[in-house]
Amino acid sequence: MLIKELSRRTGVSVRSIRYYETKNIINSRRMENGYRDYDDDAVERINTIQFYFSLGLNTDDVAKIIECPISIQKDRPLCKAAYELYKTKLNEVDKQLDILRTVQLQLKERIREFERQNH
Repeated sequence: MLIKELSRRTGVSVRSIRYYETKNIINSRRMENGYRDYDDDAVERINTIQFYFSLGLNTDDVAKIIECPISIQKDRPLCKAAYELYKTKLNEVDKQLDILRTVQLQLKERIREFERQNH
C-alpha cells in the first residue's frame, strides 16, 4: 500500500510515517516510480508504535524494543529490553509526580496564605 493509504488506515500523518522510517522503526520498499510501498503488516507495526508512544516512550526508545512481542495477556512475557525500559520510564514518571506534588502543595499554601490575608 502507498504511504497515503497507510496514513489513512492508521490515523498517523504521512510526515510521521516518513519520520518513523528515518528512525528505522518501520520499513518500506520502493516501487519503480520511487513511491514507498508498505505491506499489510505496517498497519500493525504503526499501531504498536502508537501503543509505545501512549506509554510515554519516544522513537529512540521504541527502536530499542520494537521487535519485542506485545501482549496484554499474561501468558506471553515481554522481552527483557522492554521490561528494563518500562522500569526506567516508571522511575521517570514517579520523579515527575513527586515534583508535581511539591508544586501542588506550594500553590495550595500560597492560595491559603492569600485567602487568610484578604478575609
